[in-house]
Amino acid sequence: MSYKIDTKNFLTNLERVAQVRAEVADCLVQIADTLQQAESVGANASGKLNLEREIEDARKASKNLRHGVFRLLVLGDMKRGKSTFLNALIGENLLPSDVNPCTALLTVLRYGHDKSVTVHFKDGKSPQKLDFKTFKQQYTIPPGEAKQLEQEKRDAFPDVDYAVVEYPLPLLQKGVEIVDSPGLNDTESRNELSLGYINNCHAILFVLRASQPCTLGERRYLENYIKGRGVSIFFLINAWDQVRESLIDPDDEEELQEASNRLRQVFKSNLAEYCVVDGHDIYEERVFEISAIQALRRRVKDGSASLEGTGFSEFLGALNTFLTQERAVSELRQARTLARQTAKRVCEAIERRLPLLDGDVNELKQRISSVEPEFKALTNIRDRFKEDIKRMRDSKARAIADSFRAYVLNLGNTFETDFLRYQPDIKFGDFLDQSKRSAFESRLKQAFEQYINDKLAAWSLTAEQEMNTAFSQLAQSAAQYGADYTKVTNKITEKLTGQKIPVGSSTLPEDSSPAWANWAMGLVSLATGNIAGAALMGAGFDWKNILLNMVAVIGISTAVSMTFGIMLAPITLALVGLGVGLVQADRARLEVVKATKKELVKYLPQVAQEQWQPIHNAVKDCFDAYDREVTERIDDDIKSRQAELDNLLAQKQSREINRGTELERLRKLEFDVTSESRNIETAYQELLAAIG
Repeated sequence: MSYKIDTKNFLTNLERVAQVRAEVADCLVQIADTLQQAESVGANASGKLNLEREIEDARKASKNLRHGVFRLLVLGDMKRGKSTFLNALIGENLLPSDVNPCTALLTVLRYGHDKSVTVHFKDGKSPQKLDFKTFKQQYTIPPGEAKQLEQEKRDAFPDVDYAVVEYPLPLLQKGVEIVDSPGLNDTESRNELSLGYINNCHAILFVLRASQPCTLGERRYLENYIKGRGVSIFFLINAWDQVRESLIDPDDEEELQEASNRLRQVFKSNLAEYCVVDGHDIYEERVFEISAIQALRRRVKDGSASLEGTGFSEFLGALNTFLTQERAVSELRQARTLARQTAKRVCEAIERRLPLLDGDVNELKQRISSVEPEFKALTNIRDRFKEDIKRMRDSKARAIADSFRAYVLNLGNTFETDFLRYQPDIKFGDFLDQSKRSAFESRLKQAFEQYINDKLAAWSLTAEQEMNTAFSQLAQSAAQYGADYTKVTNKITEKLTGQKIPVGSSTLPEDSSPAWANWAMGLVSLATGNIAGAALMGAGFDWKNILLNMVAVIGISTAVSMTFGIMLAPITLALVGLGVGLVQADRARLEVVKATKKELVKYLPQVAQEQWQPIHNAVKDCFDAYDREVTERIDDDIKSRQAELDNLLAQKQSREINRGTELERLRKLEFDVTSESRNIETAYQELLAAIG
């Protein structure tokens, strides 16, 4: 259940998370520096421990935390009060709400010491720095023009990729970045853009309007791009205060209650399915009745004013819980896991090194020789896992490509039923009138594109679920292979040192698995989140973006939609042949569908066949990327363990090692790394206590 919170407390909690992020980032970079220095000194002592991977990973994780933000994607159709909502959220009347600024121009709002706008272009042209006044003049269009562009499926600024607005606002300074998307429509480029950002944001803020409850366009968008994709979404039903104004008698409380309850039922019937997480209904924590204009008026007058009665207190309470408890904890848990596995790796290396300092060169050679079978066993585990990945790759690539082919070929069987709901109101006289035929054909083409986009979105969801299942299975394989790998590395240590490895007390899988397995299981991510669409920290492997980018290049929707241009001439001839007697709208609609289907089925086999290989390759590339990273990490671990022994042998052969000095140095290294890992654990636990 969500709770109310004021803006000040929300900012305080965000500040606390930012401080912990910075503290943990400092600890990680300290670990990296400590290891770097130890390796440098060790090269002239008993030899390096070969901790390059640990150093690199700690630095990456530190950088990600230091530059980490909570990214919120704001979605909403035109005239929903999206700009007013954003202004109320950030606490300043920054974005104009009397016009629709930057329609078809995605805008990123982030913190900056100075107010500035940078426009980024698609054609590689250098970004353009502008002041606010110039930006609004060049990239603002009236609502009427925006609506016309939307209807014509054209971008207002086709050469622009996105704009970054930097502003010195408290909410942005505390680590929140807001991505303001253009209005909802059905162009393929827009849909690809939206999907890219949906996959790369912590949460979606979907702005609706009480006076227009869940329009067809909004329902279609939710169905196509939100449903079943595992995204976190908050619904903001704006202008709820206008429900009273719409009544015949605004002072009739009973009528108001009845009208409000009817409206709530409409929204709930449409939104409830998007508010279920792991079988739990969280509707009350995700859907909020707000008045953005009331909240904005109060905040502009007084930044710390109470937002009671505007719906913002309840919304901010839920957003606070989500960001500072769920997301922040998940992010920092990964940093804790990385620190733990690094400390574990260092301690194990030191425990192997110390007993080997005493023996002579020949004895060390014998011990190294004795563990050659174990190193072969590690390589064998790697190869077996690679085979599993390859089998999964080949199976899923074919299955998903086959599913697309079957899906496309089946479109003709259900077309007559499915396409009827997409058709605009048909005035058949417009078709017979040569001067109006072009507009008729344009509306028909638009309906066809909407139909194709919806159908491909439905198929892509099934493909995504297939991929989710596949990588979940590979994560389980990684856990099993990781356990086998640990048994072998423990045996190597026992044979080298003559000492039994104690059984660990931790029940956490990340504490007993090798680092490469934690990555392969998704327990540690070193991906970065940025506006170009890279992965968020939150999954070990970001296959969604790889697949999305591949499919975007393929342009499946374009390939299918292009057939309509070829189909149009035969459809036109067929309809003209029906004659002027065809005047009933219902009959006209049926005849249009029949004529369109007749032409469509001619081209479906070609589309299905042509797109099979690109889809197969896109899926295959996802698994190949995963395989490359897993292989590199396992190879690095094996080589590191071998080099750790070779370095010691080389030092023993070239000089006398001062055991006492080396013992002191290595124990200090162990203490320093373990201490920083504990500092991260302390920061993590204190944050849990503070926000719990």
